[in-house]
Amino acid sequence: MYDLILKGGPIMWPLVACSGTALAIVFERGIFWLLVSRKKNQALINRLFTLTEEGDFETAISEGSVSSCLVCRILSNGLSHRNYGLVQSLEAAAMFEIEKMKRYLSVLDTIITAAPLLGILGTVSGIIISFDLLGDAGIADPKAVTGGIAQALITTAAGLSIAIATLLPYNALTRKVEKVTRYLEQLITCYEVTVQKGMEKQCS
Repeated sequence: MYDLILKGGPIMWPLVACSGTALAIVFERGIFWLLVSRKKNQALINRLFTLTEEGDFETAISEGSVSSCLVCRILSNGLSHRNYGLVQSLEAAAMFEIEKMKRYLSVLDTIITAAPLLGILGTVSGIIISFDLLGDAGIADPKAVTGGIAQALITTAAGLSIAIATLLPYNALTRKVEKVTRYLEQLITCYEVTVQKGMEKQCS
């Protein structure tokens, strides 16, 4: 592998950096979503809805705020700030959590775009080297240009491989964020109705 990097020329080092960064981000995001899945507490979510519908807002806030479940935190945060606008508070809390989910996705997107461009840059520089060597050695010695051609092919292949390998987890992570965002939007709508019922019970 090290010999291949050396054959690819100096452009290979930025490509190696892109590859390592993408791998680290995918691993970190995998751990993040694993923890989110494990911390989700559906029983507590149902309990918060029940407490809220019964008008017991304080208990719902206290139980939800100390939970490690992000849905529970969103509901309790919105409920505790309901006097300033329930929907706005729920949406603000949800956006805070969604921003956490989107973390580093822009970096992956940049790597997907930059890696092939770096590969093309390596190709161009390799072709330039090939023509220089060909001009010095002449057609009589075609082997003199093989180093530049190899550099061009290696960087192009490396750039495309990194982009393709990064694109798959990027799309998966993006779809995951979109799915959770839709779920939270539906949840906020349902919770708004539940809070209204709870307020009616408090008034009755």
